[in-house]
Amino acid sequence: MTKVLALTGIIFLTACNYANADAIIRDHQKTVIVQKPYNVEICKDVNSNGDKTGDALIGAIIGGALGNNIKGEQNGGAIGALLGGMLAHQNSDATGSTRRVCNMTTRYNEEATTIYSHSTITFNYEGRQYTVRFQK
Repeated sequence: MTKVLALTGIIFLTACNYANADAIIRDHQKTVIVQKPYNVEICKDVNSNGDKTGDALIGAIIGGALGNNIKGEQNGGAIGALLGGMLAHQNSDATGSTRRVCNMTTRYNEEATTIYSHSTITFNYEGRQYTVRFQK
């Protein structure tokens, strides 16, 4: 509402004073970047170590069972499980491999576009220059 009143006042001032016939209205532009998304699938080869967990777990179970059968040894099952798991892990024949892993990724194409920003009116009144910014 204030912009309309300001513009009305400017028009009134220029109409009352013939010396203001040199008022200049100028449109201003600005550049904006418009991003347009698109999806791509990105694949890469990933090295993985051999999974020795299964072998260590089986070794721990067998070691724990054997350790529980030792007479006179307190916590024989825990010691047997620990030793069995370590030996099975060390002697495991699991080998590393390379596998392909793919993921979808969003990327953007950027396009510069020029659009309307605002307008200004510049005029002289009683020896002073005034500039008012407004939207069309």
